[in-house]
Amino acid sequence: MDLILVNLIDGLVTGLLLFMLSAGLTLIFSMMGVLNFAHASFYMLGAYFAYQVSVYLGFWMGLLIAPPAVGLVGAMIERYGLRRVHQYGHVPELIFTFGLALLIEEAVQFIWGKDQIAYNIPEVLQFTAFSIAGNSIPAYKVFMIFISVAIFLALLFVLTRTRVGMIIQAALSYPRTVEALGHNVPLIFMGVFGVGTGLAGVAGVIAGPVLSTFPGMAVVLGSIVFVTIVIGGLGSLWGALVASLLIGWITTFAKSYNLRMEDLLTGIGFSRPEPIWDSAWADLWTLTSPQIADILPYLLMILILAFRPYGLFGKRDV
Repeated sequence: MDLILVNLIDGLVTGLLLFMLSAGLTLIFSMMGVLNFAHASFYMLGAYFAYQVSVYLGFWMGLLIAPPAVGLVGAMIERYGLRRVHQYGHVPELIFTFGLALLIEEAVQFIWGKDQIAYNIPEVLQFTAFSIAGNSIPAYKVFMIFISVAIFLALLFVLTRTRVGMIIQAALSYPRTVEALGHNVPLIFMGVFGVGTGLAGVAGVIAGPVLSTFPGMAVVLGSIVFVTIVIGGLGSLWGALVASLLIGWITTFAKSYNLRMEDLLTGIGFSRPEPIWDSAWADLWTLTSPQIADILPYLLMILILAFRPYGLFGKRDV
């Protein structure tokens, strides 16, 4: 039971971190129809910007300054780059964002080098918040949970309780109608793109000290972000949250419990193949849950696409 509680907390931290990345992307994807391959690169920029600020002003100023700076960079890229490409269709957009991801990675390596940097947890949070049967829960993990929940509640309030949120949601599905009512839809696009990249920047700021800050950190979470918004459903904030938590808990529990595929297959009625078999089916029996933990979200995405193409909470097909 104690191990279950620890895994629930660890999975919650992982899921909420993934939510901060996917929440912005699900709005960008659904509003503009842009598959932004560079979204995780803004997550990396958030970590590096915060590190640079923290060198001179400390971690907390980095947390305040880095996300708006990343959001401003994202807004400028949308205004002076992506908007010009958008009119030519999806393939140029994909090429543009893919090239942008490579450019950001090269820029990071040029400025900060190829090695991991010493971006650390602030001293004030370097203590154990509480323990569960000898398993220590760091205060920084609790801090990450509170930051993520606060961002979710703020986004939910803005999107559902404010005039700005109503305009944004209307622009998701009816951009021409919103423009006919006198609203500047391109400005809305730029603002949402900036906020989305800024959220990725927040994720980088708080994840950098625990997941390490290095030039390849965008690659680690790059593909899983798209899996999350497909599972949750396009344009759904609740979908992004639920999908992120599912992925966080599935991968955490799979890595913590050394379940054998042999036990699972025999439990549902399959017979173990003969040792002389030299096939993928025979190899499947030797796998354990930690070995397949990282591909479980992709398997879940395949099931979602097969039985519910619009995602858990989406309103239109992916």
